[in-house]
Amino acid sequence: MTTTINNRNLVVIQLAGANDPLNTVIPYADGHYYDFRPNVGIPTEQVIPIDGQFGFNPNMAPVKALWDEGKVAIVNGIGYPNPTRSHFRSMDIWHTCEPEKIATEGWLGRVIRDLDPRGQNVITGVNFGRGLPRSMGAPGVPVASVGNLETYGLFPDVEEERIRGLCLDAFGKMYGGTIQDSVMDYLGQTGRDALKGADILRTAPDRYASTVEYADNPIAQSLKNVAQVMCADLGTRVYYAQHGSFDTHGDEVKVHGGLWTQVSGAVSDFMADLEEHGKADDAIVLIWTEFGRRVKDNGSGTDHGSGGTAFIIGNPVAGGFYGQYPSLAEDDHLDGDLHWNNDFRSTYSTIAEQWLGLDPVNIVNGRFEQWDFLRK
Repeated sequence: MTTTINNRNLVVIQLAGANDPLNTVIPYADGHYYDFRPNVGIPTEQVIPIDGQFGFNPNMAPVKALWDEGKVAIVNGIGYPNPTRSHFRSMDIWHTCEPEKIATEGWLGRVIRDLDPRGQNVITGVNFGRGLPRSMGAPGVPVASVGNLETYGLFPDVEEERIRGLCLDAFGKMYGGTIQDSVMDYLGQTGRDALKGADILRTAPDRYASTVEYADNPIAQSLKNVAQVMCADLGTRVYYAQHGSFDTHGDEVKVHGGLWTQVSGAVSDFMADLEEHGKADDAIVLIWTEFGRRVKDNGSGTDHGSGGTAFIIGNPVAGGFYGQYPSLAEDDHLDGDLHWNNDFRSTYSTIAEQWLGLDPVNIVNGRFEQWDFLRK
């Protein structure tokens, strides 16, 4: 790989609500699939074949094109011990790498802290969306959350520079008081970081031009924002976005297919954008979801399960299947779910060490076997 460690970027996309792995990477040659899914099974003739056994959802043609270029790694059967079907608990486990207890830090917060231990760049990590993802939260680690980069910043509607300057000065004084209290100090630093980060990020759109036309949907616009910040060379290393809800208890074929139309198109456009700007060797995309869905459909959708699928996409990726696709035979189910066969922390460890050059042990709370889905 031509990129250096210090130039490497990680883009994380969360498929919120639990993406259905069986209708994403489809075992269309296995009769069990159609036996268990008479209502939501994707007809064989609609599947986009990967090989003689598996194929992509018919709405994932842009991902299939990246697969054909060797840029897509699929981690099958990903999960963790004693899986839960609770959205909140499962997401917390994935965010913090703590299956046994409630943790105070997210794994990406630890990544950001290790990348920038002195907190010199308040936008080393940026979330594109409202709020702060649990995975990016860690005490003393600044993270910017951006709803829309085009209008992001403090007092973006104040166009006259002199008046805006007065507003910013007042904001700065509000967070710069002299009260010697740890809570006030923390709030003060958070406010100053927000002030600084907002003024840095608001410069990104003016430093970006592209021939790529992203679709008008949330995930596409988030990835456009990621490209804008990455191409502006502001020192951001970790980017986060999410899309959903993939909680398809009903009308799954239509809803799930529509969501993948948006995600696969957005990722394809993002990759094309990075190629256009000479950044394609500097970034990988991790796509994850909190758990899988039940093997048997419920009539029009699927309920909460386990044994999911993750994707790693990018030029530096050694494309292919990683992890065994879980058996669909009923005797091999885990209480009616696909049986997970590899720990998600192996994927995180691989990315932390092999891509970002960090010691993964503290980041993922232990030592885990790593994959070889990154090119040497």
